[in-house]
Parts: sequence; structure tokens; C-alpha cells
Amino acid sequence: MPLAAVWLSSTLPALVSAFPAVLNSIHYENSTFDRVACQTLSTQPLEGCPSGTLLVGSTAQYTTIQSAVASLPDDNTTAYILIQSGNYTEQVNVTRSAPVYLLGQTTNIQNYSQNTVNVIWAAVAGAGDNAYTSTLTVAPNLAAALTGSGPTGYAVPPNNPFGNTDFRAYNLNFINDAFPYAVSPSLALSMGYANAGFYYCGFYSYQDTIYVGKVGSAYFYKSAIAGQVDFFYGFGTAWIQSSDVLLRSCGGGITAWKGTNTTFQNKYGVYIHDSNVMKANSSLSLTGKCALGRPWNAQHRSIFANNLLDDSIQPNGYIDWSSTDPRVNNYTFQAEFQDYGPGFNLTARLANYPITLELTADQYAPYDSPEKVFQYPGGRFNNTAWIDYSA
Repeated sequence: MPLAAVWLSSTLPALVSAFPAVLNSIHYENSTFDRVACQTLSTQPLEGCPSGTLLVGSTAQYTTIQSAVASLPDDNTTAYILIQSGNYTEQVNVTRSAPVYLLGQTTNIQNYSQNTVNVIWAAVAGAGDNAYTSTLTVAPNLAAALTGSGPTGYAVPPNNPFGNTDFRAYNLNFINDAFPYAVSPSLALSMGYANAGFYYCGFYSYQDTIYVGKVGSAYFYKSAIAGQVDFFYGFGTAWIQSSDVLLRSCGGGITAWKGTNTTFQNKYGVYIHDSNVMKANSSLSLTGKCALGRPWNAQHRSIFANNLLDDSIQPNGYIDWSSTDPRVNNYTFQAEFQDYGPGFNLTARLANYPITLELTADQYAPYDSPEKVFQYPGGRFNNTAWIDYSA
């Protein structure tokens, strides 16, 4: 089925439904069930899972993840989907506004390297929009997922509905394995106008692995994100916590963000905290070749804080967009706070000011927790009730 048809088949029912645009009345589900009992490999796979959990597997009622997602009722209940071990070659599109939790069977719920579920797609953007390439999409409709072009990207209509208020994925790998690698955008994740948390997941591509679109908030915990070119990019807000950022090669930067003008103060950007930034495997020869990021537009905001950087990172840290189009001005915020390791060279970083900013504790304080950067669509901060801090 063509990519456009896949999208339409999964989103058309949602497009004719009413979506809540105001988030003050959202109900968030606490993740209080026993994930070990639910996700452990078993001959009774739903034992220990919440009542009503759907099962996906080669011999289950649902043989694809998308068919299970499409079957969910259009109501306010929290939906749980357990996915049995295996490779699933499909695109998954989540348009539902109420909470959706995808759970992968595993031998260890607290180690992404033990994941047994792989969701695999292979597509590059070419002349089309990046949105059509994504292995997983979490957005209320196509407009919210489109990247678009130019300094402000796709013009999402001002009355566009908000999508999923509390999407979660646990112990799943999302892979875009398009070849040849890094010749065009090939997304593992596209999300916008939604809140999404990823716990012990893996995201693997080469160019533009993770896209967090407008009014999108994404939280990654103890996960792996692998790429080569601009593999964290977007307009929304992403927080990467205690994860592995894996360099498959070097091109562009690790981060490439587009800032957005709003009538309220915003802190849209990508924040990478307490993580390992390192080559994907020891055989790669990347010493001093990889940039922390480059400005997709001059309002780029990213902070690497308290990360262990291996020797792949360029001594100067960040770079311009290009030699002929630097995209750096007094609004550009490409920053670090207390990074360390072989890839951190303070002398070279300071010499690269203002392209690379080394923050003081006071300068870093307004960005030092998810509560201070995740916002509701109207601009209010502390949009974090959907984050599973217990994972």
C-alpha cells in the first residue's frame, strides 16, 4: 500500500471525530500495573496486564500493531496494547486523543538492549514531505505531522486539534532502515500536537531519526537514539534523559532545531541530559568529526547537560548551518552545561563563542528540569503529568 494510503487509512476515522483542544480537563493514567508481569515472555501473554489489554502477535487476534491501534474506541479510556516478540514491518500511526500505551515483550523491562520487538520500515523523503517516511507517527492528523519547508515549516492551521494527551511506548525498537543511508530524511519517529513518552526504546535511522513537530512534547528515558545527520530535529520540545545517543557516522549535527515565534515565552528545543554521546560501535573512526548540532534556523535551542561525550565530538562543539548560510545570531542558543569526557574541550568551546555557549549554573537553571520546559499549547509550563517518572 502506498505511504499516503497507509496514512489515510489510519487517520481518516480520526479526522471526522471531535478532538479536545483544551488540556485543562485531561485525565492522566498512572502506570501502576506490574510491567514485569505484563511484559515478560510467557505462554499466557496477557497475564498480569491491565484488563482489556489487546494482544498483537503472529497468532494473536491482531497480527499488526496498526490494526490494534485502529480498533481502539474513540473515547476517553486508556488503551493498552501488548506486542509479542518479533519483527513487524509496518508504519504505525496513532491519532487517538486518549491515552495509548504500547508495551513490548522483553526479558528485562529496564534494559533497551534486551528488547525483542522491532517495528521496521524503510522509506526516504525524496521529493515528498518527511512525514511520509516515519516508522511511528503520533499526531492527530497529517497537518500536525508535516515538516514543510522554509524557516517556519508547514503552516499548521490555527484551529488544528490536539492529538494524544498521553502516549507511551515501553521496550520497543522503531527502525527506519532505508538504503542508501543518509541521503535523505528517513524518520523513525514523527510526532506533533501530542505528548509522548518513550521508555527503554530504541530509535534507529541515519538522517532525521527523531522529529518533534509543532506543539509536540516528547520525553525519552533510558533509550537509544541512533543516527548520522541532524537526527534530533523539529519545532517542539524533546527531553532525552539517561539515554545513549549513538553516532553511526558524522554529518550535519546531532541536533538541528527550528525556533518558533509565539505570543508567549517559549522554551521549545531539545535537551539532552545525563546521557552517553558516543559512536555506535568501537570500529568506527570518528575522532573529532561529529558536531553537537547546527541551527536549522537562527532560533535553534539545544542544551547538552551533564553528558559523557566520547572522542567523536568536535573540539569546538557546535557548528554553523553551513559556510555560506551560518544561521547564527543573538537568538541562537546552542549550549552545554557541565559535559565531560574525551569529547569535551573547554578551551576550544570558549574559542567558538557565540556558536557554542558554555552555561553558568544561573544560566542553566531555567532549563534544568522537564517541568521548566514542557508547555501546554497556550504557553503554560509544567506540562508533565503524562511522564512516567516511575519507569
